[in-house]
Amino acid sequence: MEPELAALATGAATTLVRLLATESWEQARDAVARLWHRVHPERAEAVTADLDDSRAELLTALQDGDAQAEQELIGEWRRRLGRLIQAGGPELVDELRRAIDELSPRPPEATAPSPAASGCTRRPPTAAGSTRPGGTSTSSSDDRP
Repeated sequence: MEPELAALATGAATTLVRLLATESWEQARDAVARLWHRVHPERAEAVTADLDDSRAELLTALQDGDAQAEQELIGEWRRRLGRLIQAGGPELVDELRRAIDELSPRPPEATAPSPAASGCTRRPPTAAGSTRPGGTSTSSSDDRP
């Protein structure tokens, strides 16, 4: 398998297995089943069942603190996705990339809280020599002792 396709299979498998432990697991399972259905329609149901089994195995492993099980599942799905990629051709590669991109968790957009929301308000400068509204100076020779 070409290195680029091997990297795609590895990334897709990693994303898939990690999603199996989230609320998005059904979307991930269904997306992978659709890909299988395009290439091997006779195997799509079995793949769906295998993903359900992988999810149950992963959840049990996470409860037991078995980090190795996650790596083994990633390896298993990497091999399976690799074979699917080879059988499916360029269109499947593009579809797999889109599916993984759509399913991948996105970090929340970094937005700074507004000053009002954080309880901070901006006050006008009061340093000597600053200008008041209307253009008058806050410092004059009359203000000095």
